[in-house]
Amino acid sequence: MSASATIKINFRGGIISPGDLYEILSVAGRAGIGQVRFGLRQQLLISGSKKQITMLADQLSSTGFIYEVDRDDFPNIISSYPAEDIFISQTWLSEGVYKDIFDEMDHVPRLKVNICDSNQSFTPSLTGNINWVAAAASPHFWHLFVRFPKTNIVYEWDELVYTNDIAALSKELEEQILNNGGLFYDQPNASGEALFDRIKKEAYITRKSDHPALLPQFNLPYYEGLHRHNNKYWLGVYRRDELFPILFLKDLCRICLETKVGQLCATPWKTIIVKGIEEKDKHCWTGLLNVHALNMRHAANELNFQVEDNNPAATRLKQYLVKELNDRDTRTFGLCIGIKTRNKSEVFSSILVKRRPVLSVKGKALFYLFDILCAHEYNPNKRTGFVFSRNRPKFLLGRALRVSVLNFYKSNRSNHMLSHPPDVIKEVYEQKEEWVYQCKNCLTVCDVPCSATGDGNVAATVEALPEAFVCPLCESGPSDFTLVSKLALGLQVV
Repeated sequence: MSASATIKINFRGGIISPGDLYEILSVAGRAGIGQVRFGLRQQLLISGSKKQITMLADQLSSTGFIYEVDRDDFPNIISSYPAEDIFISQTWLSEGVYKDIFDEMDHVPRLKVNICDSNQSFTPSLTGNINWVAAAASPHFWHLFVRFPKTNIVYEWDELVYTNDIAALSKELEEQILNNGGLFYDQPNASGEALFDRIKKEAYITRKSDHPALLPQFNLPYYEGLHRHNNKYWLGVYRRDELFPILFLKDLCRICLETKVGQLCATPWKTIIVKGIEEKDKHCWTGLLNVHALNMRHAANELNFQVEDNNPAATRLKQYLVKELNDRDTRTFGLCIGIKTRNKSEVFSSILVKRRPVLSVKGKALFYLFDILCAHEYNPNKRTGFVFSRNRPKFLLGRALRVSVLNFYKSNRSNHMLSHPPDVIKEVYEQKEEWVYQCKNCLTVCDVPCSATGDGNVAATVEALPEAFVCPLCESGPSDFTLVSKLALGLQVV
């Protein structure tokens, strides 16, 4: 088998012109490629043999499309625009505002930029390095979160920024971070205050924020199928193996052009959405699904997964775990389950399944174990949390994942109950306080056996960690851990 390669083409904010996509697909088809993917950052991914990709790259260059081969030096700007008007309501952020921001971007970002409405959880708000979240009560002003590259440090600026300054301030922030890598790039002690001291604040329209941004609880809408909305329809297409046949997509583009649908959208869930379908054209879209025999209405358990881009092994693991959850009729509403198999990859998740090689021969892994990590409060926008389960072989992984899902509902049951009986309240307050180890660098909590008593005598317990003990997220050693109370972190379940 010949070596393979992947071309990446960015569509800003996930907005795709049917005419442009049709041209790209036609070129890919002539190179002998039959299927394409969409990535986590709403981009198009085209994989093939080295010969096919070389041929495709030559033709794309002649047509003026910007692309990268086996690189991600210029990550796509992602946005919540695909959810606008179908999953987002009662907000000032409109299609025109999104497009004005994209038009004002006069540089191709080298850092990840997210542009999201605050009144949604369909698009991850804080997975970028420069994250803009629309202020709910202040039209045309935005909260700004900076996540320093290669770290879990997220800094929220206490100023709101005017819409027209998003492009320029994003560019200045990127320049400061990249030009001062020793302070802000892959630095566990990176300081948001130090970064913004370098920014020319007087060049921008800002105002003090009355309070931190309020991000909604994660709740993933059902995003596939043909649905009616406000006297029109929208279509969401999901593929179990993430592969979209070129022939299907070309037919989809043709229908868009013939029915005057001017755009389609790539989503962070590796799917596509077509909005604004007229009633009179509905038969064209049902016919498209029939001709290509596309299945709709996959289980929510399956749709709630996030998997690394272009990773067949992770996709197979997802399919295995989906079957395990479905066989046990497990509810996963309110959760996003991620799968991580590569170092330094980033996956949006409430519960993260992390694969680790434990036996290798000549650099090739032969056996894996799996850890299950949970975000703090199971909120996927909070990138730190605790280790729920360690060192599980694959045949026990499905059961461990199901237990972690059930623990989510158990830990949140108080949100759905009117009150606790008096005897339960008494039991809560009399419960013995529990302690856990927390990494000082990335704040990951490791729920491993601990003998701390809460009387201040914790240093010896930290020193008792094995020398080989490492943080499952950032791989810091035992000296980088401290003891914290589960109650203080909100992790002690009663």
